[in-house]
Amino acid sequence: MSIRELTKEEQSKSYSKYFYNPITPPNKELLEILAQGSMEPSKALLPEDINDLLNPGYFDVETGYCNLENGTGYIAVLNKMPGVTIDMVNWWFAWHGLEDLRYMLWFNKGHYGVSIDEKDREKILDPNTSMTDRFQGITHYVKEDTGIGIENIAINFLKPEDVGFDMKRFHSPNVGTVVIGNGLSSMEGAPEDAPKIPAIMCHFIREIEGGVEFRTRFWMGYRIIDKKTVKLLPPGIQVPIEAIKALANHAVEEYTHLASFLPKIYEEEKEKSFI
Repeated sequence: MSIRELTKEEQSKSYSKYFYNPITPPNKELLEILAQGSMEPSKALLPEDINDLLNPGYFDVETGYCNLENGTGYIAVLNKMPGVTIDMVNWWFAWHGLEDLRYMLWFNKGHYGVSIDEKDREKILDPNTSMTDRFQGITHYVKEDTGIGIENIAINFLKPEDVGFDMKRFHSPNVGTVVIGNGLSSMEGAPEDAPKIPAIMCHFIREIEGGVEFRTRFWMGYRIIDKKTVKLLPPGIQVPIEAIKALANHAVEEYTHLASFLPKIYEEEKEKSFI
């Protein structure tokens, strides 16, 4: 799908200039790690152990991908973002879901549109709503290509307490913020009765010297239900490794680019975003 032209109304927006920015070259070191092939599944973080992200330090593998033994897909990516703050991250996830342009400028060669329902829009625009509540508990309906073709994805962002995080430990320096939720995707043009692919998306963000780091995890074939992780992938089915690798590479690409302009767009737009 080619990058579309902006409408005159979109072109008039003060932040439309970011849509035309060349995509920042993705982090070469991370892509080289992913190019080596699948990681050892025994080194993956299982979704039921999500609280281990609150421990200090790092896991043996912070960037890699594989099929787990039960056929599900696992992705880990560690993106470091110099000059980015926790406030910027929370603002971005509250802000970008309000219109297509904001989602597209994030990564224009793979992000094609976003929508939310009117009840969620009212909540986001309410000045009494906290910044985190402007995305946690909100559902984004996005159209994007992560490398395997255009998908329509419903992303239901959740609060950390709703996914089983130990809230007694959920504070700095263990964590700054988390962007987590259930995803449900279908390929563009697929029959209505075609199965949709569930996944848990987790961006665990903590402060580091000079910026923040995104410790991203995806568990493809899982869903969070009643604060517990549930495998929904049918027995005997395996998530295609090509799809897992493509999403891992996409996580490098889109967050490398976001880090390149987030501090600047935040300073320009933060005071007028939700008026």
